This record gives sequence, C-alpha cells and structure tokens, in this order.
Amino acid sequence: MSISWTGVMPAVTTKFTDKDELDLDMFSVNIKAQLDAGASGIILGGTLGEASTLTYDEKKVLMKETVKLVKGQVPVIINIAEQTTKGAIHAAEVAEECGATGLMMLPPMRYKANDHETVTYFKETANSTDLPIMIYNNPIDYGILVTLDMLEELMVCDNIQAVKESTRDISNITRIKTRFGDRLNVLTGVDTLGLESTLMGADGWVAGLVCAFPAETCAVFELARAGRIKEALEIYRWFLPLLELDISPQLVQNIKMAEVATGIGTENVRAPRLPLVGAERQRVAAVIKQGMATRPSLPDYKGIN
Repeated sequence: MSISWTGVMPAVTTKFTDKDELDLDMFSVNIKAQLDAGASGIILGGTLGEASTLTYDEKKVLMKETVKLVKGQVPVIINIAEQTTKGAIHAAEVAEECGATGLMMLPPMRYKANDHETVTYFKETANSTDLPIMIYNNPIDYGILVTLDMLEELMVCDNIQAVKESTRDISNITRIKTRFGDRLNVLTGVDTLGLESTLMGADGWVAGLVCAFPAETCAVFELARAGRIKEALEIYRWFLPLLELDISPQLVQNIKMAEVATGIGTENVRAPRLPLVGAERQRVAAVIKQGMATRPSLPDYKGIN
C-alpha cells in the first residue's frame, strides 16, 4: 500500500449539529469542496477535527463516511494521538478495518516520552500495520521533538514514508531533504509557512484554513510548485491574515467561523470548546470580513507543471 504524500491535504474539521451529533450532511458539503479544489488527501481526527472529544464510534463513522465520499479519488488518512502503545496499535487496526488509506501519528500523548521511548512507540505501531504512516513532528504544541536521528532509526520501517513538519524551523525541511532524499516526504504543517515551505522543497501542505478556503490554498501550493511565484505570492499576501487564525489555541473556533463565511461549515464545536465571544470574536470576524471583501480571483491552477 502506498501514498504519494504530495499536494494539499486538508486536516478537516468535524461537523456537529445543534444537538451535538455528527453533522454528516455539512461534512459531505465540505469534503466535496476540498475534492473540487484539488486536495490530494483528507486527514481526519487531528486537532482541527476535535479528535479528543470524539468517541471511538464517531471516529469509525467519520472514517467510513469519508471513504464513501472520496470514492478512491484521494487517500483517507486518520490521525493517531493515543496515550499508550496498545491504544495506538488498536487505533491503526480500526483505521484499516474502516477503509482508511494511511495514518498520521503523533508521539505519545500526556506522558512526555524520551527519544528511545518515542521511537519504540512509532516502530511498534508501524510494525503492527501495513498502512503508510506520516510522523507528525510538532514539539511546540505537543512537547516532543522528533529529531533527525530519531527519524533515521525509524527508516527501518518501510511504511513510515513522510513527516508533517511543524517545528516552525523552516530550515528543517532542507535538513530532512538533505539527509533522507526521496526516502521521506516532507509536508509543512504550519499555515503561515505554507508558501515558504513549498519554495524550500516541501512535497505537500497539511493545511488548516483550507477547510474554509480550499481553492485558495491549493492555488498557492500549485502555483508555487510550478514556479509561478509572483501569482502565488499575490494570493498568499491576501491570505496571510486568515492563515494566522490557524496558529491560536482557538484555531478550531476561528476556522469554523471562516467556514460559515464561505458556506461550507457551521460554527458548532464540542464542549469544552465554545464559540468565540466578546472582543476576540469581533477581532476574528473582522479578519474574516476583510478577507471575504478582498477575496482574489484565482488563475487556472489545476494541472499546471
């Protein structure tokens, strides 16, 4: 089983009804928008997907529904963020049973594992499944840095094929590419470094604001990869205030507000998260309003080289 690990892969939000149940109708609307824009994969159950609030049954429903919606057009990738190795192995088994195409894996949650423990956790999970894996390297939010030496140890697992690079150190893309070449694909995981990372050789972009602005995100990536930097930069400069909504503890609420503005989502979140209120809501609403008022026309970016 293989995934190309290239292009824009939305880390999609989970849609809820007013009764706090899965809203599969609006979820379908958003997934269709991602596919129409040219997304190359769908990632479920990440931070944006409010995974920590979902039951196992809900995760199964989302995986099966997404597999049904994409009809094999793009891979369906489920995020694994577990507290135990046993839990991670079980999550990988369930993902495979539900038809997922690949996994995105965080280091162990809650316990701050050392380098050896983290590598062992990844290896044992990888060895338990045939599904391709992307390691999620985000020490700022999750407290564990996956170093290049740790990645070197993981290369014995053929199904560990990519890394989601969220260290905020853009030079790390070059370090990974220099050390591992084509053995390991690199996808940027920071919206505010999306264009910069692409220009530094990132193979893809695990994106957040793509949930509300799928075409604009795909356009920036595809134009940059094609060397049409001026066009990509013009869109990106418009986009940056919106992209900055992704680097916030309230990124889920922020992005769901943007999804409402573009007609492909609702503001419903699951407690303890609550919709934004007060001055912060006004600030985010102003950013979104300005972005919508100045939303650029896009060139034909699909299928360009």
